[in-house]
Amino acid sequence: MRKRLGIYIHIPFCVSKCGYCDFYSVPGGKQRMPDYQSALLSHISESADNISAYEVDSIYIGGGTPSCYGAERIVEILDELKRLGNVRLDSEITMEANPDTVKLDDLRLLRREGVDRLSIGVQSANNDILKMIGRRHNFKQAQLAVENARRAGFENVSLDLIYGLPSQTKSDWAQTLQACIELHPEHLSCYGLKLEEGTPMYHSYLNSPLLPDDDEQADMYLYTVEALSHYGYKQYEISNFAVPGYESRHNLKYWQLDDYMGFGPGAHSCVGNLRYSYVRSLDKYIAAVNGDSMIIDEYEEIVPVQRAAEYIMLGLRTTHGISEKEYHRVYLSDWTPLEQKLQEFAQQGWAKKTEDRWSLTPAGMLVSNSLINAVIEAQTGAKVEINPWMREAFEAAEKQELPEGDVERFEAFYRKKVGR
Repeated sequence: MRKRLGIYIHIPFCVSKCGYCDFYSVPGGKQRMPDYQSALLSHISESADNISAYEVDSIYIGGGTPSCYGAERIVEILDELKRLGNVRLDSEITMEANPDTVKLDDLRLLRREGVDRLSIGVQSANNDILKMIGRRHNFKQAQLAVENARRAGFENVSLDLIYGLPSQTKSDWAQTLQACIELHPEHLSCYGLKLEEGTPMYHSYLNSPLLPDDDEQADMYLYTVEALSHYGYKQYEISNFAVPGYESRHNLKYWQLDDYMGFGPGAHSCVGNLRYSYVRSLDKYIAAVNGDSMIIDEYEEIVPVQRAAEYIMLGLRTTHGISEKEYHRVYLSDWTPLEQKLQEFAQQGWAKKTEDRWSLTPAGMLVSNSLINAVIEAQTGAKVEINPWMREAFEAAEKQELPEGDVERFEAFYRKKVGR
């Protein structure tokens, strides 16, 4: 049986840039879309041999704003992936959408072509806050987007929300949650605002009294866990909640150290014990696919001790947690120091053990970074630099740069590591 693979497609176009966003995207850029589509399809086709070793069971189309790219282009991408012959019929296919760019006819086309999960960027039900953070839609448009998704046949809808926004109170956040729950989504992603350096909001709101402080944001988080649980949404990761059975299968790949390949500028991949990313530039990506420059930005080979640290970090982000048996599959090392540290946390109410699995409690998830660091230090007996293939840590992690013109060496290295 072939291993399973997730595929991420990055659509690097937005109508405009939100004030908090530091994902790679190009505001406007409509005139560049045909060139990008051609390069993206070529890149997928050229990667057919590497993909063919797997069965593709999840595809995630993110951005940017995929819903402003055109449903016909999205279908063309899916057709190219299907042409490779190993996309499972039961694959989860997700597309991100913004309320102001999603259209009923497009949704109907996408649903017919196999997209079965829609992730809608709502962020808030407060129209004043939406304007403040640079969103182009109002909450009425978000409600209409969900309604149209249902009319198009989507039975798996996720809403993205942000708490800790400027001038946002706990009461306002509670109203946003309630308004979104009334839309009956199958999944909710609730993220605490993090000011990213280089974004407009970083310059406008760093150390601003308009932002809820850490204690206020913590209250919002704990309220979220409690309120969503009351309405039947099970927390399965720090920021993610779902009706049982509707957890994001693609995102679980990241947290469970499964294989995935990304396509597009800035996209990341993790295949076997090799990780790499592509150049974070639309122009450079297109040029690289056309053979004019180097497409690989950074890559690294994962050693067992690093994989073990990542298992701890990513596993403790989820409510599924970690276990000694799984840990030993990754790394043959003494589990006892980890167990002792987790028992200490349990005495503080930060961790719990259910049968043979350890996970963090909601209170523990509030301080998860510190707790996870402590567990990893217990594993190694010394401070280590955590380097998971997660976006937050990626920015701070040291990576190897591929020497210019050394694409042949990388390709040989890639095939050796993934067994092709």
